Amino acid sequence: MFVVIDDRESVTHGYAAGFGREGVASIGFTSKDFRDWLEGAVGNDLSAINAFLLGDCPDRTTLPRSIRHRCRAPIIALNNLKLLKHTIELFEAGVDDVVHAPIHVREILVRTAVIRRRTIGASAQEPTNVIRVFLDGRDPEVAGRTMTLPRRELRILEHLVSHQGKWLTKTQLFNAIYGLFDASFDENVIESHVSKLRKKLRGHLGYDPIESKRYMGYRLDDLPTKSSAESGPSRHN
Repeated sequence: MFVVIDDRESVTHGYAAGFGREGVASIGFTSKDFRDWLEGAVGNDLSAINAFLLGDCPDRTTLPRSIRHRCRAPIIALNNLKLLKHTIELFEAGVDDVVHAPIHVREILVRTAVIRRRTIGASAQEPTNVIRVFLDGRDPEVAGRTMTLPRRELRILEHLVSHQGKWLTKTQLFNAIYGLFDASFDENVIESHVSKLRKKLRGHLGYDPIESKRYMGYRLDDLPTKSSAESGPSRHN
């Protein structure tokens, strides 16, 4: 889920529509509403966030530090004017990237993926992994072959790979895929998506790499490297 912070409603609505076309959940806040939400947000809410887009608001040079105290997700600043002074101020304030607005959401996805691979998700993106995701809308590579997935199954796989070895509850996956404020779906829809995803992964790998446990949720098990997978049968068989 992407969080857009901008005091202009037209901007937050515009990016929400763009993310929606890409099958990515998002939410827009004014800076005041965002500060109120951030203060009361719990860990599960914050773990569902892919990145923050920081737009036009009076406190844009103080918000990054407030965000960083609570969450490690990338912060991308949207700069309306290409002024070196503003760019330097934003980087000094703690943002991860500064882009010139308006910007297509696909570029935002790519930039977010680069930041995540460089920081919190680097180990999960090594090309030697049997499952490789890109976090920018591209289909994953599974056992060296591209596997085409519907958008929501792709988002689930990306989230599982980014948190490989950790248990993710159904609620956590739902929040990451559908957003924190979507009441039009029941979170039980995640069970259907995961079931379809597991079947496809089993067809590619010959085993199911996703472990499920009641009350704990789902976990992507430790993945063998390509070389070990090719050298002999997997321990999951």
